[in-house]
Amino acid sequence: MSHEVVEKNVGLLAILVILVISVGGLVEIVPLFFQTETTTPAPGVNKYSALHLEGRDVYIREGCYNCHSQMIRPFRAETERYGHYSVAGESVYDHPFQWGSKRTGPDLARVGGRYSDDWHYVHLINPRDVVPESNMPAYPWLSDTVLSGEDTAAKMRALNIAVGATCPKCELYSEEEMANAQKEVAGKTEAEALVAYLQGLGLASKQW
Repeated sequence: MSHEVVEKNVGLLAILVILVISVGGLVEIVPLFFQTETTTPAPGVNKYSALHLEGRDVYIREGCYNCHSQMIRPFRAETERYGHYSVAGESVYDHPFQWGSKRTGPDLARVGGRYSDDWHYVHLINPRDVVPESNMPAYPWLSDTVLSGEDTAAKMRALNIAVGATCPKCELYSEEEMANAQKEVAGKTEAEALVAYLQGLGLASKQW
């Protein structure tokens, strides 16, 4: 089949392009499902608690991933600034992944324990109080919005399905954990949940 025939037939060209992309994608993606490092939690990586899970959802809702990545590349400039490079086993409980690609703000993959809880609360209310040059918007309403926990168990159940399909060795939420989820988060503010989530990021890497 000559290039001329393909280039003059838009429909045929589209079909061939889709075919090539599909085959290429399968060759790159399918093997990952059979590699231990992508389907097994890295040492020290555990599923999110109910409060951490709610904090992660606040993080996603507020679009924090638009400015902060959670993926440290294996380059000296990255590891010296942020810490150990990210490994696949760290993300087995993340659905959706928070890797990101844009860094208006610093990478948060290792932010856990780097600052105090109080620092984070002040930073959320008015970032310029702790980082004068910051262009991050303020999120004062997070300290006033209280969680009910009504949907937390449903989120856990959904994660059980997603995680169970991709990580057979991962620990899933038990019925008891889901039954107690609302009690764990009810009355906490969204700021408390978000700070708990941030403080848990990257702690496992300290064991490597």
